[in-house]
Amino acid sequence: MYMERIARINDMVNSFAWGTFGIVLLIGSGLVCTIVTRFFQIVHIRHWWKRTFGIISKEGRIINDAGTISQFRAFCTALCATIGTGNIAGVSTAICVGGPGAVFWMWVAAFFGMIIKYSENVLGIYYRRRNSEGAWSGGPMYYLQDGMGSLKYCKKLGKILAILFCIFTVLASFGVGNVAQVNKITLNVESAFFSDMEVGKFLGTSNMNWGIGFILMLVGAIIILGGFRRLAYVSEKLIPFMTVTYLLGCFIVICIHIGNLPAVFYSIFHFAFGSQAVMGGVAGTAVQTAMNTIKSGCKRGVFSNEAGLGSSVMAHISSCAREPVSQGLWGIAEVFLDTFVICTTTAIVVLSSGAIDLSTGGVKSGTDDATMVAKAFGDSLGRPGECFIVICITLFAFTTVMGWSYYGAKVVEYLVGVVWAKVYRVIFVMMIVMGAVLESSLAWDISDTFNGLMMIPNLIGILSLTPLLSRLTKNYTARRLRGRDIEPDLSYDPDIQNEAEKAIKKGTY
Repeated sequence: MYMERIARINDMVNSFAWGTFGIVLLIGSGLVCTIVTRFFQIVHIRHWWKRTFGIISKEGRIINDAGTISQFRAFCTALCATIGTGNIAGVSTAICVGGPGAVFWMWVAAFFGMIIKYSENVLGIYYRRRNSEGAWSGGPMYYLQDGMGSLKYCKKLGKILAILFCIFTVLASFGVGNVAQVNKITLNVESAFFSDMEVGKFLGTSNMNWGIGFILMLVGAIIILGGFRRLAYVSEKLIPFMTVTYLLGCFIVICIHIGNLPAVFYSIFHFAFGSQAVMGGVAGTAVQTAMNTIKSGCKRGVFSNEAGLGSSVMAHISSCAREPVSQGLWGIAEVFLDTFVICTTTAIVVLSSGAIDLSTGGVKSGTDDATMVAKAFGDSLGRPGECFIVICITLFAFTTVMGWSYYGAKVVEYLVGVVWAKVYRVIFVMMIVMGAVLESSLAWDISDTFNGLMMIPNLIGILSLTPLLSRLTKNYTARRLRGRDIEPDLSYDPDIQNEAEKAIKKGTY
């Protein structure tokens, strides 16, 4: 009864955060930011590609500032949480709920998400500052407090929204960033490798779950309690490996079903607006189907790339970049890689495998969102294919745990200080075991709600600071792309501004 009441309350809040209001706020914010930056993600595509993917093996790995990490390492650390189960299970869920057309709306959300994440990074770098240990601190809470808070009549509102963002982030970090991810790992590993093994129970839970939980906790403790630099180092080594490996596996499956590709892309655009219901002649159902398709695609797109949540900017602010826009470019690249590359590849695997009826958009019998990708690999590659997906999900989910441990620590630092952030990390690591032994269906739902609630104050803050965003973008493009000799606009803090100017004059930005 008590849990049912919590579930009902959560459903009400979730329908607000991820309902029409949330989707309009998300797409609307992306549209506004796209306009004020003059369609930066399209107009300057060659520039941001060259300054991100084009320098990964060269300048992107150079550290120009003590106490920071390279731009590429900051990028990989952000991708830790961004690339997760949403890229696999999230895509199949979107297709099950919204049909093949949901993929189109994932692309729409990602297109606007690119500029939203760019905006988050630009504002994050502009309003960052050193903490008591000399490390950079920044994120939505700081540009809400100091950016939005500097506007007329908004001082208290900015502070309140900053605190709310931090509270929602802490709660989401324990849920979607920890318990839910670990539970997903445990269920998949146990099902794939130990389903036939009989083991005893402790406190009503399989000893296998406890064992997996303790192993994950140990590995998590070594990485997470080792500090941000160790987490960033592991991210730089792990993210490229697991991304390339997963994409190679997907391409093998796609090649096996390559004859289905024309029908796959036709179904994506055909069902993007709920055309099945429209053709059925039921206007009310058509509208509802279209809205479900749009909401499912946008929601799962955000769940995957986190654009709008304001989370990954807390990793990007540790970059050695002096230019706010310079690190903003990596935000564009992050969403591009996550959604347009990885999520799209997953969607093609699912749609080409036969799990979805491409003529009706419906899910075929015997298939559900939890097993859809594994079944696609299993049908194509047999048992090795299923094991491959389990390993990928395990890596993707665990890197999400790593990334969210850092996000949670940074908001705790903002709320109560650096010391309590260290305490938070210890508690976070201990919670990993709980994720292996608890039921997580409600945890997923509640975490999903907190993700949506994070998005609201963050996007309000970005919208309130669009004049600044426009100014910083124009300043950068005038200097870096048009060669004009004007004073750079780099930080809200005069001391940091002067320090950054000196570094830029030396050619390090």
